[in-house]
Amino acid sequence: MPAQIDVTYSGDLRCTARHISSAANVTTDVSTAQGGLGENFSPTDLVVAALGTCVLTTMAIVAKRHQLDLAGISACMEKDVEALPSHRIASIGMTITLPLGLRLTPENRGRLENAAQRCPVKQSLRPDMDIRVEFVYPEGCLLPAAES
Repeated sequence: MPAQIDVTYSGDLRCTARHISSAANVTTDVSTAQGGLGENFSPTDLVVAALGTCVLTTMAIVAKRHQLDLAGISACMEKDVEALPSHRIASIGMTITLPLGLRLTPENRGRLENAAQRCPVKQSLRPDMDIRVEFVYPEGCLLPAAES
């Protein structure tokens, strides 16, 4: 069944989106530089947040299949927007930091990095959008390749 989300504009360049099945709400504002209140995520912030949560979730799905615990993984996200009138997202930078205590074989490292590239949100964005992904592995996280 498709997800249903109702969106209401309340004035002052603010909207509220309600996820029908969970009743969760998200409020958006336009930035103060654009004449909004700037008290909540902007709509383009939510696109960036959707990408970050999707990438981490997709990596966690793959990790779970291989008995890896990614609890504590994080992504620091940055966006650049084009000038008006388009004001669309020009680029997104993402730094993914793997959790302390995780031990990854080269094979599992590859699986996780590939999963990050395959998240559905990333696949839904414009193909010409510059999306940079960097992985940070804490000391001791990467195991050497097994000797044959």
